[in-house]
Amino acid sequence: MTTVDPDTAAPPSAERARRRAAGDPVKALLHRHRELCERAVDPLEIAAGLEAHGITDRTAARFRHRDVFSLAEELYARSPRGEEPAAATAPVPAGPSAYRALGCALLPGALAAAAAAAGQAWAGPAAVAATVAALVWPGRAAGGRFPWLAHLLAAAVAGWAAYRYGTALAVGLALAVAPGHLLAAAFAAGARARLDGSRALEDFADRARPLLFASVAGFTAAAVGATALAGAPLPVAVPLALLLFLTRLLLRHGSRRGPVAAALALALVPVPAAAPAAAAVLLVHAVLALSRASAHARP
Repeated sequence: MTTVDPDTAAPPSAERARRRAAGDPVKALLHRHRELCERAVDPLEIAAGLEAHGITDRTAARFRHRDVFSLAEELYARSPRGEEPAAATAPVPAGPSAYRALGCALLPGALAAAAAAAGQAWAGPAAVAATVAALVWPGRAAGGRFPWLAHLLAAAVAGWAAYRYGTALAVGLALAVAPGHLLAAAFAAGARARLDGSRALEDFADRARPLLFASVAGFTAAAVGATALAGAPLPVAVPLALLLFLTRLLLRHGSRRGPVAAALALALVPVPAAAPAAAAVLLVHAVLALSRASAHARP
């Protein structure tokens, strides 16, 4: 009677599948990210999703590809689809929701300025509340274990600054909400257009950074005008406004709240250089985070 050594026996189906996966490593990755690959409308959307899951060009080399985009192209080509993806649609005119959002952005500054001009005692607190409320408008969910921490710290930063420097500073921050809304929307639209037109993740990052710097520069100029209009001290109000604008951008694009909360906590340190330092730190983080395609992929 012939005995069969279990170590030399024919491999079971699971072992055969493992060997096939070893010969075709992309197949296992396709199975792991099946939902992402099947709903993607182009390879770059898959690349952005892979990037969000921590897959880098070095990781792609293990799958026999030169970079993440090349890997995403193969995943896109091999993904089963029930129907052809819809073609990219042309930009549509702004609808009622866009006009409502613009009206909501104009409201904080208008109310704060009117209350301050009327000499109302509640003008400062109302301006702070309206400014912070602009940070929690609907958007992509940011990561982190404590979703309320960044908003609470933003309220503390704006409230403490208004308490130290007066109602004029709070009004200046409220007036900066409207240009912040417009520039944030323009940045989001521009980044998405660049994402759709890019052919690699590095290509997108190189095209997104100038757009971010232009948005920051435009907002800084608008914040100077809003602060001057309110009569607030420029060296204090402008860095605070920029800090809140960057907070808005990062939270709207799904950035993790930890770095945002750390920068806001730094701004609470009672020294004059705290707010400019916090804004500079958050700008560095924004350049890194918002240059990633995954920050602009379709939710």
